Amino acid sequence: MPNWGGGKKCGVCQKTVYFAEEVQCEGSSFHKSCFLCMVCKKNLDSTTVAVHGEEIYCKSCYGKKYGPKGYGYGQGAGTLSMDKGESLGIKHEETPGHRPTTNPNASKFAQKIGGSERCPRCTQAVYAAEKVIGAGKSWHKSCFRCAKCGKGLESTTLADKDGEIYCKGGWSCS
Repeated sequence: MPNWGGGKKCGVCQKTVYFAEEVQCEGSSFHKSCFLCMVCKKNLDSTTVAVHGEEIYCKSCYGKKYGPKGYGYGQGAGTLSMDKGESLGIKHEETPGHRPTTNPNASKFAQKIGGSERCPRCTQAVYAAEKVIGAGKSWHKSCFRCAKCGKGLESTTLADKDGEIYCKGGWSCS
């Protein structure tokens, strides 16, 4: 069939990918409906994809196929998993060809150290489940308190001065 519209080819089905249905990963284009794990067929996105050569996997299937094996690499605390994914049709290969994906949309305003944002109060990494944004920075929920009185704050009820946050109305709280 002729390629009338030109355009990019899907990395899975090799058909033309149009802009409205395109997902890009590692320089390749995919239809949204084709951007699935090669083993379990789960939908993928930029946070769940793992690439091995021209193949795309969810991180779980990728780990079963290419990750470390043996004692200490279980599925949780106190467990030992010898599951290599045979039940999913995975044939284990010993050659590690891991290429970690990167997120090109990282916040320009975030304080990035080692790939994660840092809380200005305690300087520890701030992850999505515990993040509160205020005064243009990411804070832990537990650190998002007035620097003077310790009262919990909300992004709409704070004032900031010299990198610290205080109760609304300034730093004259009681």
